[in-house]
Amino acid sequence: MGMFDFLRARKNTASIAKDRLRIIIAQERSTLGGPDYLPLLRRELLEVIRKYVNVDVDAVKVDLVKDGEHDVLDISVSLPDGRAATA
Repeated sequence: MGMFDFLRARKNTASIAKDRLRIIIAQERSTLGGPDYLPLLRRELLEVIRKYVNVDVDAVKVDLVKDGEHDVLDISVSLPDGRAATA
C-alpha cells in the first residue's frame, strides 16, 4: 500500500468497463433479433431496389424468423404506387 495504489484501481475500473461494454453489446445483438449481417443485407437490397423503383429508406424490412427448426429470412418491400426510378 502506498504510492502505486492508484494503478491497481485503474486496472479494476478498466476491467469493470470492459465487462459493462460486453454486456451492452450482447444486449444490442439480442434486441436486434438477428445476425450481424442483417443491417448490411437490408442496405444492399435497398440499393438494388432503388435502381428500378423510388422507395423510401424504411420500405425494406429484413427479419430472421424461426420456423420450427429452421431460420427463415423474411424480406418485405413496400413499393410505391407504380412510379419507376429515373435513371
